[in-house]
Amino acid sequence: MLRAIIPISAAMLALAGALAAACFVKVYGVAFLGQARSRRVRHAREASTGMVVAQGLLAALCIVLGVLPTNTVKVIGGVTGELTGYYGAAAVQHGWLWLTPLHPDIASYSAPLVMLGVVLALGAWAVVFFRIRQRHGPRALKRGDAWDCGFGPLSPRMQYSSSAFAMPIRLIFRPAWRVHEEKVREMDARLPTRAANLRYLVQTEDLFWHYLYVPVERLVCAAARRIGIIQTGHLRHYLAYSFFTLMGLLWLIT
Repeated sequence: MLRAIIPISAAMLALAGALAAACFVKVYGVAFLGQARSRRVRHAREASTGMVVAQGLLAALCIVLGVLPTNTVKVIGGVTGELTGYYGAAAVQHGWLWLTPLHPDIASYSAPLVMLGVVLALGAWAVVFFRIRQRHGPRALKRGDAWDCGFGPLSPRMQYSSSAFAMPIRLIFRPAWRVHEEKVREMDARLPTRAANLRYLVQTEDLFWHYLYVPVERLVCAAARRIGIIQTGHLRHYLAYSFFTLMGLLWLIT
């Protein structure tokens, strides 16, 4: 069973990583590529050096913790050992190179060797690429205007938006959401047959929020309003509450 679960879990993790990479590529394109849609975005600048260094430090820690997990397990093992009594010594039994999540005889994982394989594969690809490029020479790039579908100069309204980015997700989970879509067309006053402005409005409501969370919220608020009666604002009442609470606790203990 374990030998069957490990490859399936690895394949699911690889699929999740690939989907996450595709998701963030699209998010990056929506947020940072294309033309600015507002004056504030048009004048945006890079963050300060401290913020960039902080993000770079977190990214470097992600790489280090992923490539050298055994050292991380050793450090965390001291904390978990004090709390639970299990120090995870079997996970680092084979040293810094091999991580054994369950038992050394069942499964092991070497993140440094995986990283080395990735680096060697990228290096081999780079060597082949530059050899082919040197043999055939660099190709001349032809530059021209981007195809604008015949609508004239490109504008921010023609590029990928956040609404288009979320469209596949809304279509898949439409039964679980209440989606209100509205298309507003404002006609030109001088030419009634010509649209002067087009607007697309979308509002998404979570059905679970209305049928699961809202009733609980109303119940909690109603109970809080009733309990709030004891909050009179007089010090003698609060001292009486403390006195009777202390007496009750002493009675329960004795």
